[in-house]
Amino acid sequence: MNSIRQVPSRVKTKRTETNLGAEREHFDKQQLSSISKAINSNEAPVKEKHARRIILGTHREKGAFTFWSYALGLPLSSNSILSWKFCHVVHKVLRDGHHNSLQDCMRHHSNIVETGQLWGNLHDRYGQLVALYAKLLCTKMEFHVKHSEIRANLEVTDEVLERVAGTDINNVFQLTVEVFDYLDTELRLAETVIRQLNTSIAISTLTSGQCRLSPLIQVIQDCSHLYHFTVKLLFKLHACLPADTLQGHRDRFHDQFHSLKTFFNKARDMMYFKRLIQIPKLPESPPNFLHAASLAKHARPVVVIPDEDEPEQVDDDDDDPEPLINVSDVTVPSMAVPQFDIFDQTFGPANGGFDDRDIQIENLKRDLELLRTDLERVKGEAQRYITQLKSQINSLEAELEEQRVQKQRALVENEQLRMELEATRRRNAEHESVQATFGEAETRAQATEQRYNKLKEKHTELVSSHAELLRKSADTVKMLSATQQTQEEVERTKQQLAFEVDRIKQDADMKLEEQKFEMEKLKREFEEKKAEVERVKGTLQSNEKVGEQQTRSMSALQAEKERLMHSVSEKEAALSALRHAAQLQQSSLQQERERSTRELGELQGRLQEKSSREEQLQQKLLEEQFSLLQGTVSEAESIIQDAVAKLDDPLHIRCTSSPDYLVSRADATLGSIDKVKRGHSDYLTNMGDVGGLLRALTQFSHLAADTIINGSATAHMAPTDHADRLTENCRGCATQSLQFLKDLKSKASLQRADPASIRIVVQKILRLGEELRPKGVDVRQDELGDLVDKEMAATSAAIEEAVRRIDEMMNQARKDTSGVKLEVNERILYSCTDLMKAIHLLVLTSTDLQKEIVEGGRGAATIKEFYARNSRWTEGLISASKAVGWGATQMVESADKVVLHTGKYEELIVCSHEIAASTAQLVASSKVKADRNSTKLTALQQASRRVNEMAANVVASTKTGQENLEDKDTMDFSGMSLIKLKMEEMESQVKVLELENQLGNERLRLGELRKKHYDIAGVPAAGLSEGNGLAPSSASEPSSPKPSKPSIMRKPALAQKPNLPPKNMFR
Repeated sequence: MNSIRQVPSRVKTKRTETNLGAEREHFDKQQLSSISKAINSNEAPVKEKHARRIILGTHREKGAFTFWSYALGLPLSSNSILSWKFCHVVHKVLRDGHHNSLQDCMRHHSNIVETGQLWGNLHDRYGQLVALYAKLLCTKMEFHVKHSEIRANLEVTDEVLERVAGTDINNVFQLTVEVFDYLDTELRLAETVIRQLNTSIAISTLTSGQCRLSPLIQVIQDCSHLYHFTVKLLFKLHACLPADTLQGHRDRFHDQFHSLKTFFNKARDMMYFKRLIQIPKLPESPPNFLHAASLAKHARPVVVIPDEDEPEQVDDDDDDPEPLINVSDVTVPSMAVPQFDIFDQTFGPANGGFDDRDIQIENLKRDLELLRTDLERVKGEAQRYITQLKSQINSLEAELEEQRVQKQRALVENEQLRMELEATRRRNAEHESVQATFGEAETRAQATEQRYNKLKEKHTELVSSHAELLRKSADTVKMLSATQQTQEEVERTKQQLAFEVDRIKQDADMKLEEQKFEMEKLKREFEEKKAEVERVKGTLQSNEKVGEQQTRSMSALQAEKERLMHSVSEKEAALSALRHAAQLQQSSLQQERERSTRELGELQGRLQEKSSREEQLQQKLLEEQFSLLQGTVSEAESIIQDAVAKLDDPLHIRCTSSPDYLVSRADATLGSIDKVKRGHSDYLTNMGDVGGLLRALTQFSHLAADTIINGSATAHMAPTDHADRLTENCRGCATQSLQFLKDLKSKASLQRADPASIRIVVQKILRLGEELRPKGVDVRQDELGDLVDKEMAATSAAIEEAVRRIDEMMNQARKDTSGVKLEVNERILYSCTDLMKAIHLLVLTSTDLQKEIVEGGRGAATIKEFYARNSRWTEGLISASKAVGWGATQMVESADKVVLHTGKYEELIVCSHEIAASTAQLVASSKVKADRNSTKLTALQQASRRVNEMAANVVASTKTGQENLEDKDTMDFSGMSLIKLKMEEMESQVKVLELENQLGNERLRLGELRKKHYDIAGVPAAGLSEGNGLAPSSASEPSSPKPSKPSIMRKPALAQKPNLPPKNMFR
């Protein structure tokens, strides 16, 4: 019978759980109904009762989880009115909902942004409003997340605003700008809504107009508080900063003040707002921030919402109103029905109806019921504490996320500071360049002072020696005064530069101090945030300790319950046995369940630990692979940079290479580029294997550096145009290679790294190398040996003929001229004779060295076979010999013209330079096959230096004779007026410009002639014979009083570059 009486309590526990589930289901159903009725596609305002239920739901569950779980399923992209009402409800939830709703809405920030961008790109009237409303909501959430002390409804006291602004004027300035932006988004939405509506009474009373106007109630509430914030902050800024600095803030506030006043006035005149909200009136003029006493005149605008609700139409499908008190768990006690035991009815109660044991049992039952009640109360309190702890954990997680955001923002600010520091360093480098310019100015000033001293000495000599030149002395005095003015201007410029340098140094120092102060402040803020995180962790641990204490108290109560049950079992054996057996079974099941839960937790922890260890090892492997790639890329960069450095190395100028070897290196480089591309794609596919890319990069760096160096060496022997393009392409290859390697070093740019630009530049180098390959001359191989001997003999004969003609010219000049002209002619002809003798000695020495080369290299072959086997070298030697003979002949003709006064001295100078170049070509051709330790090679080099010295003597004697024979008229401008002098000056400037133009045109023509000469040098031998006078001696030539010129006296083709083996590519 006692066991039967215990059943209702167990059933009551199950009934309570069922009621909780039903209550939660009823809540979810009610929220879904309210959301679907508040946010729909009907062009009507959101009903207040539906919005109120949604807001009460956020307070009930302490967040907006349920709202967002249903709101995310709405088709916002299909209907603009639906999106407009959604933004309105979110605005209400942010303002009036639970304070945790802000964090829940912030998690869906991206959804709101996407909705605004979608409707902003469509030409729809509601779409424009949705775009502005979405931007307003995003600005509102970002502002309140950053300043968490200011609630989303903006209802804070002035003390809280002062605490948020702080004492740092920079924070106050930044907060003012953020409030300005906040108010701008509010006013922009309000102006757009009013602009779309007609302000007549008929429009504001229609549902279509009310649908647009209803969100402006929240906008009016926000604007009144934001206006008060801006006034308070601007007065605080004007108390700390000068008025000129805040002119922009005042202008922006005035614009917002007039816009807000216009908005309030228009809204106040609308019938829709008159029964829903009392809009405050703003003053006629904005506050005067320049006068601090005006703050006392400022009154905070207050928006009043009437208490009576809006009239609602009765909907047939509305849900029942939510009861304020949950009466589902209250059970109506049934009427006390007296229960009689059958035994008592038959025999009557024992001992007259009273039994001491029954009384004790009833007392114990009452005590047990009281203990059960206390236990349920403790369980409820524990559950409430657990809920509070979970909410605190959520808030702490939100704060931790905010700390992460602030940390990210601090990193961005550090990066900005680093960029500013780099800019300061660049400015310091510019300062150094300014100092260098200042040094150059000092050097020019010293040079000016030296010129002044020289002019002064010259002036003294002129005054002492010639009294007749007083007028010229006066002109010299004027020149001295002008020089002094120039010196004074230089001194002033020097002082200005020094002042600018000092000012720039002071600015740089101030910038550095400001940056140091900002860095220290950021470090302090970081330490404070770190301490705050530690404090939050400590609070969380203390909350966990409280939970453990509650658990221990529950264990103590459970022990007390067992003790009471044991005492009851002593009173009644059957009842205690059954209860004890049930408790044992329940405890064993509980232990088994706890043991299973513990084992499951341990297994899950081991699994997570193993997974994290595997992820760490995988990440470490990827990092090691990438570090190997970075090391290889750095080494490749150093190799290519070393090759680029050799392009400007003076010692590298003497190095030469053949186009054939350059072409082979370029082909190999193109192949390595393909391997690099394949290795790069393989590495992107599998980041754990970088071996193929490392091998390809190593080969590519060496081949690219080899191509750059050989390209530069080939350019040293190429024509000017080809040399410039080849050098430019070599530098471009280095630049593109370094850029590609730089992209490989960074994970951010690893995906877009592409060697295609390197391939293009290397292909250009390959084409230039193929163009520079020497073009073969159609001469039979068995004729090369005879042709070399013939050309050397013809060159020697041409030089002997030139010496003979110079002697004849000398004798003729002695007969025809006398005095200074005879002296000049003799000096020029003597120098020409010495040059011819030196050239003759050079030809003989070259012939001896050539014989030594042939004897040492032909082996068992004949001389003709040796020349045929080395055909390119033989052709270069022949071309050099022709050039020497042609230069000697041309010098004799030029000297003859100079002596007879029919030629120009410049022709003789040019011929001297041509002979020096031709002899250098002959020496280079002979030196290619010669032994480095050969005494005849040394003799050839000495003869070449002798030729260069004699050519320089010819140039010097020619210039000296030209100066002696030219009449230098004294420039006397004493009889000219100022206007005449100015006209003469302008004519002189015109002549200078004409001569400079002619000089530029002649230089271009010279370049084109050299280019054409190089191109013609590669045509077949027949063309060379026709174009360069290499016809056989039996050809008919016009008769001339002068001796007929042999074929060697005509200008030959340009020498071909020798094709050297790869191992001897540099000398």
